[in-house]
Amino acid sequence: MPLTFELDPAVTPDLRDGILELWTDVSNAGGAVGFVAPVTREAIRPELVKHLAAMSEGRTRLLVGRDEEGRVAASVFLTSNTHRLMRHWVWLYTVMVHPRHQGKGYGRDLMDATADAARGLEGIEAIRLTCRGGLGLERFYGSCGYKEVGRVPGAIRVAPGDDRDDITMLLPLS
Repeated sequence: MPLTFELDPAVTPDLRDGILELWTDVSNAGGAVGFVAPVTREAIRPELVKHLAAMSEGRTRLLVGRDEEGRVAASVFLTSNTHRLMRHWVWLYTVMVHPRHQGKGYGRDLMDATADAARGLEGIEAIRLTCRGGLGLERFYGSCGYKEVGRVPGAIRVAPGDDRDDITMLLPLS
């Protein structure tokens, strides 16, 4: 059954807790979303609060996907550029699909819904994201239409002796 997507849902305690649970479970399953397993909800909470604050200031939008039971199953944050010469594209942050839904095509559904949401934003012509090398994420994003436009070797230190490339991807929306 497909996910139901909503842009800019009301931030309720259930939504906040659902995203926190999603982020924790994705991180602990090895997902490249800013943390390295093992991680607790309490370690992630300050990062979520930063995203929620940016949402309240109108700088960030949230796209959330819910499963058939109404649980948060996927999410992504779309962040506007504050630089006046770069307001024609948005950043994607913290692209997540819950591990229990891996292999169902929900990642591609999330990326399609994200592109549709960005196309609906006034003046937005492209989406940029960065991803951690070594996991094949650039192949996944490439299959969704993104092109690799930059790579910084060894910029992400996952652990001592385990440095990964920081890869920048771009999706033109026209």
